Amino acid sequence: MSYHETTQNVYKEAALTPDIGLCCTTNPIWELPGLKIPKIMQEMNYGCGSTVHPRDLANNPKMLYVGVGGGMELLQFAYFNRQKGGVVGIDVVDEMLEASRKNFKEAEAQNPWFKSEFVDLKKGDALNLPVEDNSIDVAAQNCLFNIFKTDDLKKAISEMYRVLKPHGRLVMSDPTCEQPMNDTLRNDDRLRALCLSGSLPIKEYVKMLTDAGFGTIEIRARKPYRILDPKHYPTDELIYIESIEVAAIKDPMPEDGPCIFTGKAAIYYGEDDYFDDNKGHVLLQNQPLAVCDKTAGALAALHRDDIFISPSTYHYDGGGCC
Repeated sequence: MSYHETTQNVYKEAALTPDIGLCCTTNPIWELPGLKIPKIMQEMNYGCGSTVHPRDLANNPKMLYVGVGGGMELLQFAYFNRQKGGVVGIDVVDEMLEASRKNFKEAEAQNPWFKSEFVDLKKGDALNLPVEDNSIDVAAQNCLFNIFKTDDLKKAISEMYRVLKPHGRLVMSDPTCEQPMNDTLRNDDRLRALCLSGSLPIKEYVKMLTDAGFGTIEIRARKPYRILDPKHYPTDELIYIESIEVAAIKDPMPEDGPCIFTGKAAIYYGEDDYFDDNKGHVLLQNQPLAVCDKTAGALAALHRDDIFISPSTYHYDGGGCC
């Protein structure tokens, strides 16, 4: 049995019998005016974070969500695009698609504004999306890409890049791990399906995105997720897994490399009102400016005694140098 088949079986079971502990997100459920999320959707929230960010969702964007779960984030996306087929949901597991359709009927009963036709559910594979080129404003996946092995992950990312419009964004939440994992963990198909043993270090994860052509990367959150300990898993050391929330934007690739925001800021505290590096970055006196890692490095290389560069917080919230 391939790891794809194992994964499909895990989520077939989770569709037929909701498994509250399958994934664990510490994100609170969105409290938006007029939005009620059915309990069954919350129980089937098989993600490790959130991909729903209102600043991504202005002006009725066309949205794609891959790996539908119980439909909760599809419902949240539909809140921002109340048009027929405004949100496309894709899953390879028939039982999960059917569970989502059933859950949308419950959502209709609790939300007078919502209609199931707002979400177009399709059977499809993340490695071969049934979606036209350059047709999507915002694409999302939650705790799916970490399941894929390297070649499949590259293909899944390239598929998302293909379907996005120029300047469209891919919003993701996935487990990551900075520690090495042994081959036993890596090759355990069920642990991979459970979003535990496929986790990559953040730098490798980001490189996969920039290698696909995404010119801007935003790391928006980094949170504790799971522990793999020797008592319960085939490992000699305790392994700490985090989840991250990332947006990869289909901007043109800058000549000097991608802009990767990891939550750094620059503060100028010199005698003048501002500092201008003549490369498009103006620092007002004692006012923090969010900077990408590339700009942070360039400013640090000036070796000035009146510019402070903060460490990465891995919580970037918009604005800044690019």
